[in-house]
Amino acid sequence: MVAQSAYMHIPFCRRRCYYCDFPIAVVGDKPPIGGDRINGSNSGTIAHYVEVLCQEIRQTPAGDHALNTVFFGGGTPSLLAVEQLEQILQTLDRQFGITSGAEISMEIDPATFDLIQVKGYQSTGVNRVSLGVQAFQAHLLAAAGRSHTPADIEEAIALIYQAGFHNISLDLISGLPHQTLQDWQESLEHAIALAPTHLSCYDLTVEAGTPFSRQYKPGMQPLPSDETTADMYRLAQKLLTAAGYDHYEISNYAKPGYQCRHNHVYWHNQPFYGFGMGATSYLNGDRFARPRKTWEYYTWVEEQGRGGQRGKEVVTLSPPSSSSLPSALSPSSLPSSSSPELLLDTLMLGLRLAEGLSLATLTEQFGATIVGQVQALLQPYVHKGWVEMTNDRIRLTDPEGFLFSNVVLVDLFEQLE
Repeated sequence: MVAQSAYMHIPFCRRRCYYCDFPIAVVGDKPPIGGDRINGSNSGTIAHYVEVLCQEIRQTPAGDHALNTVFFGGGTPSLLAVEQLEQILQTLDRQFGITSGAEISMEIDPATFDLIQVKGYQSTGVNRVSLGVQAFQAHLLAAAGRSHTPADIEEAIALIYQAGFHNISLDLISGLPHQTLQDWQESLEHAIALAPTHLSCYDLTVEAGTPFSRQYKPGMQPLPSDETTADMYRLAQKLLTAAGYDHYEISNYAKPGYQCRHNHVYWHNQPFYGFGMGATSYLNGDRFARPRKTWEYYTWVEEQGRGGQRGKEVVTLSPPSSSSLPSALSPSSLPSSSSPELLLDTLMLGLRLAEGLSLATLTEQFGATIVGQVQALLQPYVHKGWVEMTNDRIRLTDPEGFLFSNVVLVDLFEQLE
């Protein structure tokens, strides 16, 4: 299968959020004396990164098909100048081609763009934006280390609509320190009132090495209890589906016709290009990641240009524990796909989707004996009401199966390894 999707990692942020373990580069959130805050228009560092990123794209052999999806993630891609975004897209188009109906998504943060800028992004071809809201309460935003305020969120939404975007996603996080069930309900209701076409609701994961990991222990106050975060998940499912959003993936909801096409590439275990610091590609059955530090990435790109060994930074993933499965899929969190792990990858990714997995496809790919073993291992969870098996599909139930997906998947990993 040929890759027809590309992920672009833009690592720059004004500050590092307290829960973030992504490969980023902090540029500061205060303007220098007499100047503007750092962004792509005034930063030589960002401009140089864009040049290296485009160099990497040009050095990558093209497949036989143009790109159907492009996703700018980060970091904070809205720190890019419009001209820099256009430069990247033009480089992609020259190297691979971009189809006329491609989904081109961009993560943006409140208080990092104005109307001229967001209209400029749209003029370059961006047709889907994902706004990093996280919460609508000032005290929760401060507790998470976010650099924006509730007022910034309102202004950002107004600018996005004014620019004429129709495909709009909002990101929210549950399980934040000091967050109550009432806070979460208010955020959900506020998000619904803003009428985005897509919502991503992620449960906080306290990652090792982050400020949160030094301040908080999972299950201990001021983090909400496991029971409260479970109730938050159920509440999101109840309110959002009642508001007309399809719960099409564990953490994602969409109005009909607005599911994220790019993320479906990950969930269906299809190949994709990844470009930029820390980004992962999945090509010819192999996953490999670029270095996570800026100058190591620059050196790596130069080595590839001189004919170095591509893919020497190989991504691996140990069998997940009940708390380590990724709640938000990004190319830096996807599992390895060496042959022994392909079944586990397929189960882990496919069971995130409401549609689940096709038994016929699994049988064709792995054989009837293996599929029968998977079905037998899942029987206890069928009885619990967490898994549904029909003549042609396996899926997790909503919301309970999704809520306890880690338990189900960890058991499968332990039994099938």
